[in-house]
Formats: sequence, structure tokens, C-alpha cells
Amino acid sequence: MTMNANVAGLTARNCEFVSRTLSYIASNRFDRPTLVVDAEAVAAKYHALARGLGRARIHYAVKANPAPGILQRLVAEGANFDAASRAEIDMCLAAGAQPEQISFGNTIKRPTDIAYAHRLGITHFAADAAEELDKLAEHAPGASVYLRMLVDNTEADWPLSRKFGSSAEMVLKLMDQARDAGLVVAGLSFHVGSQTRAPQMWAGTLDQVAAVWHQARAAGHDLQLLNIGGGFPASYGAEMLPAEDYARAVMALVTERFGEVPQIMAEPGRGLVAEAGAIAAEVLLVSRKDADDLHRWAYLDIGMFSGLAETMGEAIRYRITTERDHEPTGPCILAGPSCDSADVLYERIPYQLPLGLKAGDRVVIHSCGAYTSTYASVGFNGFPPLDVVVI
Repeated sequence: MTMNANVAGLTARNCEFVSRTLSYIASNRFDRPTLVVDAEAVAAKYHALARGLGRARIHYAVKANPAPGILQRLVAEGANFDAASRAEIDMCLAAGAQPEQISFGNTIKRPTDIAYAHRLGITHFAADAAEELDKLAEHAPGASVYLRMLVDNTEADWPLSRKFGSSAEMVLKLMDQARDAGLVVAGLSFHVGSQTRAPQMWAGTLDQVAAVWHQARAAGHDLQLLNIGGGFPASYGAEMLPAEDYARAVMALVTERFGEVPQIMAEPGRGLVAEAGAIAAEVLLVSRKDADDLHRWAYLDIGMFSGLAETMGEAIRYRITTERDHEPTGPCILAGPSCDSADVLYERIPYQLPLGLKAGDRVVIHSCGAYTSTYASVGFNGFPPLDVVVI
């Protein structure tokens, strides 16, 4: 596979990992769409983020990619884990993590799962509602709780402010409720939004959270933990600040506003694993709807329901290479193989792909290590779910 401009902006170290992944894909044949993830690249990104974050503990957001090979490697590197369900907790334990390395970060939890986690020895739980605190008090008595705050006007590509979190006023009331219920009010959490491309984009969100943090401490809550969540970006073609520099700049912004917080957690997912993976796929059909059409339709054996859900609204434009990248190109609408008319990946802005592209040609979709295998359906239309290989 040619890499051409698709490695522009990457460091030499990143290029090495890209080459390892592409070499594996080039030397193997796959009978279904397959995600190949380089565990060495994941480990390198983990350590880069760890150097930049300093004393902050990294809790990998398992939902980004729970492949056993990734979890096992991160356990070996000393990572902690942010689990959103009982199943993710079990995955972490199966990979060798200890309960004290796992936080239960979903604010919407089944009572029996809370009790299960508590019996295992997991002590840190997220909450953002009065009823959730009632469940925790009943099923995880004495547990440490970090309350998720609703933040406004983030500059992330995908703000995550509506479904999770509670207002500043509500957070302060929930702290009182949690304390009165016998829970330990550990601190605050928030999410600046997925794919926050530059460190300075954190400033407004941190200002909002810091105001509540200082109010809570003034009201007598001995907050010890600040969970800064995720938002660490991945490169999908545009050049990004190196992970270590990015994380260091974010921590400087945190220190400016919060001072010396005893414990800081960070929950990178996309920024840790996305660039470590690429998908090997195949062209099924190239056609035109009319002889006068200015563009072609290219149908792949992978679509929105089999791993590329984040193409919805053309939110992520994955980098794509083919074995014909030396040929002249022309515009293509890209679509998946299913019988659902919504399974169109890129139409608003067609892709420039080789004019000679035809059925049977292999393509590589880059920076797919995050939110592909976990979004793939179990077999819509009978097409197999995305296969995963960790090298």
C-alpha cells in the first residue's frame, strides 16, 4: 500500500508504526473487513500522554477499543481503566487489571452492576443525579463519588454536554446529598468534548469547573479528585500537536485554575488508540447512476453499520489509501454494502479516488483504532462484524 500524503504531519516514530500496520496489511489477505491495531503504537502513545500529564493518572476509556490485546498491553504498561459497564469491568479484569485500577465512569448504572463492582473492590463511581446517588448509597455504601458537571460552549468537534452531567447549582446540592448518604465526595468530573483539537480550547470549560470546585471547597467539601475526562484528539489527516506537548499544555491550564489538586484523573480513548489502527477493506462495486454523472459511486465491504458509524454526518473523514494511488483520480461517493439507504459514508464532499478503481481492489482506512470495532453491528444484513487483529 502506498502512504503518499497520508503520513504528512506525522513524526518519524508515528511513521514507523504506520509502516508496521501497513506492512502487516500488505502481507496478509482478509476475507472480511479487518481492523489491524499496533500494540506498540498504543504503548508509545500511552507513555507520551503520561509524560505530558505528569502526576495525573491515566484511566483508558475502554469503550474506545476493548480488544484484549490492547487491554493486556495497557495493563503491562501500568494504565488504569475507565469502565462504562459490567462487561467492560470484566474485560479489564480478564486482561489482568486489579479492581483498584478500574473506575466505574458511566453515570447511568444498573443497581446490580453497582453492587457487583462494589463487591469486587471498585471504589470510584461517577454520578450526576440524585437517584444515582441513592443507588450508590444502597449498593456501594461508603464508595467514593465524583460528580459529573454539565459544561457549556465547548470548542470540541463533538461536544458531549447534553446527555451527561448536571448544572453547577445541582452539583453543589448533589455533594450535600452524597455526604449525607454516607458516600465520600471525592471531587468533580467533566468532559471537554470529543476531539478537542487544541489545548487552549480547554480554557473555557476549565473556568466553569474551577468556579464550582472552589465554591464546593469554600462550602466545606474536602475535594481531592479532579477527573478531566477525555477529549485528547487523534489525527485524521490534519496535523496535531504531539500528544506529550498537548497533555502538558492542558495540565498547565489545569494548574493555573485549580492549584495543586491532590489527585487528577484523565480518560483518553480516541487520542490513545485511534492512530494505532487501520482497516483493511475491499471495493465491491464502482458505478455511475447516469452516463452524465460527474462522480462515481464506490461501494466498500465496510459501512456505517459495520464499523464506520462516525462517518455519520461526515463527522470524521478517514484517510483512505489504495493500491492505485499513483493513478489519476476523480470524485467518488463512498457507501457501505448494506441494503439501508442511510449507509452512505461520504456524499456531501466526494472523495478523490483513482479512476481505475474497481471491484476487488483493496483499500486501507487509516486512524481507525477507536470507535470502529465497538460500533460495528453484530451482523446487519448478514454482513460480518468488523474483525480485529492486534499485532
